[in-house]
Amino acid sequence: MGYILRRLLSTLPVMGVVAVVVFLLIHLSPGDPAALIAGDLATEDDIAKLRVALGLDKPLVTQFLIWLGRLLTGDLGTSIFTQVPVSQLLAQRLEPTLSVAIITMGLTLLVAVPLGTLAAYRAGTWIDRLVMLFAVLAFSVPVFLIGYLLIYTFSIHLGWFPVQGYVHIRDGVVPWLMSLALPCINLALVYIALITRMTRATVLEVLQEDYIRTARAKGLGVLPVLGHALRNAAIPIATTVGVGIALLIGGVVVTETVFALPGVGRLVIDSVQRHDYPVIQSVLLISAGVYVLINLLIDLSYRLFDPRIRY
Repeated sequence: MGYILRRLLSTLPVMGVVAVVVFLLIHLSPGDPAALIAGDLATEDDIAKLRVALGLDKPLVTQFLIWLGRLLTGDLGTSIFTQVPVSQLLAQRLEPTLSVAIITMGLTLLVAVPLGTLAAYRAGTWIDRLVMLFAVLAFSVPVFLIGYLLIYTFSIHLGWFPVQGYVHIRDGVVPWLMSLALPCINLALVYIALITRMTRATVLEVLQEDYIRTARAKGLGVLPVLGHALRNAAIPIATTVGVGIALLIGGVVVTETVFALPGVGRLVIDSVQRHDYPVIQSVLLISAGVYVLINLLIDLSYRLFDPRIRY
C-alpha cells in the first residue's frame, strides 16, 4: 500500500508539468479563437471585445491560474465555440472512443501473444519468417492507408461492413460490432505487430533457459512448456502493452478521422482547428492522467507474474 501511495503522489508533479506544457503549447500556438468566432467581417474592435468576454485578454499566468483553479474543483471549463461544458462534450464522445480502445486491445492480445509464441517455438522456420514479415509490414504501413484499403475492400467492394459512422451499443450489439469491426482491425494491426515481435523475442530467450530444457526432459508436452515459458516472459510483454497504450491514444485520433467516428479523437481534431483551448487542454491532460494510471497498474501487475518481486 505504501508503494502505491508513493507512486500516486509521484504522479502529481508529473501532471503539474504536463498541465504547464499543454497550456503553453496551446496558448502560444498561432491563431486567435476570438477572430475565428467573430468571422471575416468582424472589425478589430469586435475581436477585442470578444477577447475580453472570453478572458483571452488577461496575461498567460492569470489565465493559467484561473484554469488550474477550476480544474482543482473538477470544472474542466466551457467550450469557447459551443458554450457547452467540456465534461458534457466528453461524456457525449466517450462511448465510441472507449469501444474502439477496449476492442482493439482485446483483439491485439488475443492475436499477438499466441502468434509471437508460435513464432518463437518455430524459430527459423517458414512460419517464423511469415509472422515476422507480417509484423514488419503491419508496423511500417501508415494507419490511415490501411484504413482506406479496408474501407475500399470490405465496405465499398464487398459491402460487408458500413463505410463510416458509429452505431451505439444500445441500438444493438451486432450493429455496434459491425460499425467497429474495420476501425478496430485497422488500429489493432500496429499493436499486433509490436506485441508479436516483443513476445517472440522474450519467449525465444526463455526457451533457451535450463529450466525449460529440464521441463522437456521430464516429458512435458508442447503446450505446458510454452505456457511455462510464457509466464516467465510476461513482464516484458506487459511493459510493451503499457507502451502501446500511449500509441493507442494517438492512433485513435487518426482512426476516428478516417472512419468518421464521433469520438474524443474527432473532438480533438475539431477543437484544434478552431483553437478551442478548454477542450484541447482537458483532453490532453486527461489522456496523460490515463496513461500514468495504466502504467501504474502495469507495474502492480508484475507481482502476479513473478511473486518474487517486492515493491
